Amino acid sequence: MSPLRYENMQVVPRQSSLPVLARQMFNLMTRNIARDGFLFSDPLTPGGLSVPGCIIAAPSYLDDPAGVKQNYCFNWTRVAAVAAMELAATSMSTGTRDGVQSLVDYLNFAKLCINSGPPTVGHSCYTVEGQPRPWSEQSDGPALQTLAILRAFPKFDASARLTATAIIGMDVDYLLSVYQDTTTNLWEEKEGYSFFARAVQLRCFRELSYNTYGIPVPPATASAVAWLENCLSDHWNGSYCVSVLPPQPGYDPNIDIVMAAVYGAIPYTDTKLLATAAQLRRQWTDSSSSLFYPINAADRGRGMGPVLGRYPDDSYDGDTLDSAPGGHPWLLCTGNFAELYYGLANAVAQTQVVPFDDLSEDFFGPIGISADTPWRDAVACLRNAGDEMLFAIVFHSDHLELSEQIDGTIGYEKSVRNLTWSYAAFLSAVREKTGQPVTLVSS
Repeated sequence: MSPLRYENMQVVPRQSSLPVLARQMFNLMTRNIARDGFLFSDPLTPGGLSVPGCIIAAPSYLDDPAGVKQNYCFNWTRVAAVAAMELAATSMSTGTRDGVQSLVDYLNFAKLCINSGPPTVGHSCYTVEGQPRPWSEQSDGPALQTLAILRAFPKFDASARLTATAIIGMDVDYLLSVYQDTTTNLWEEKEGYSFFARAVQLRCFRELSYNTYGIPVPPATASAVAWLENCLSDHWNGSYCVSVLPPQPGYDPNIDIVMAAVYGAIPYTDTKLLATAAQLRRQWTDSSSSLFYPINAADRGRGMGPVLGRYPDDSYDGDTLDSAPGGHPWLLCTGNFAELYYGLANAVAQTQVVPFDDLSEDFFGPIGISADTPWRDAVACLRNAGDEMLFAIVFHSDHLELSEQIDGTIGYEKSVRNLTWSYAAFLSAVREKTGQPVTLVSS
């Protein structure tokens, strides 16, 4: 009899508990967070070591493993913020302090980065030592950073709260000076008026306005909220929400519209959002589409999926630079789409109203919801659709380790390994489904 080998075993998604899987994903994500006694070396700077609180995008760099053509051993403000949101959401039992200390470290690292003299507070990428890397300015980063700090604020002591208030003040002052301007978009490829950036800025300004922690709200915040609310409507072209204005050929429908609901101020019940989401799902699941991912047909037979990519003309492969039409599925995109299903299910359960109309019909149809579906049945269908997408992520994972992408034909993971945002997206989706945070138990 052959010995049982770990590498020959596979998690059975539908027979596994998503909250239990989330706890494992959390542990895997935190490997990308530097802390005292757990440091990273800078692959480009011999002898360079990380500062506690640095959150690398992934532990992948040029030719490690062979074929990887990207260096992700940097702290992107955006990625660090979405990871910090999951740290802040974690429930820690009595005696467990690692999560709180990681949040304090995150706060101090953010302060270090701002004080390091970047081109602007919106600079998007830093070395593990907290120094600005030559990169672009992105005005969604400070908004996400402020949102993360606001979520963590109740866990901070008095000293950390002073630091948090100061960082929020710098972030918001910067945002108020640039929110009407163009920016480098979420995928760091286009300069324009970004739907995602505007949505997270709007959420940032709103949550700051509602804060009960005594954090000052600049007088200009109210007018910024009104301006952004009005400008988001400019992105609707009658068929879908355009990700960047002016429109970019081959760039829409773009998954960052869904991400603007997960991280920004777009309501899950917005039928223009749902119309866009319907086209996103169809372009990668319809076998007649030139962007169809064959793996979605195989997964359909397994009762799971689909997995989704970024946008129609995506050519970023992540490792071999051998582009495929429509790119490949991204795990973080799939996780965020699952969260859309869960968030909408929760909204329907609360209001007992399904936002079914001519715009949203194509979103609801593929998951078995019609105009006559009772709201309770619609909730069940939405939650099942989210489960199927998360099960696909688990099925295609490498023993729960999540890369950036999977191959759209064969389903194996590709591109950089252990992507922080892939884990964060999975965790956020499970929290939306269950209403419960990951619980850490003191060792």
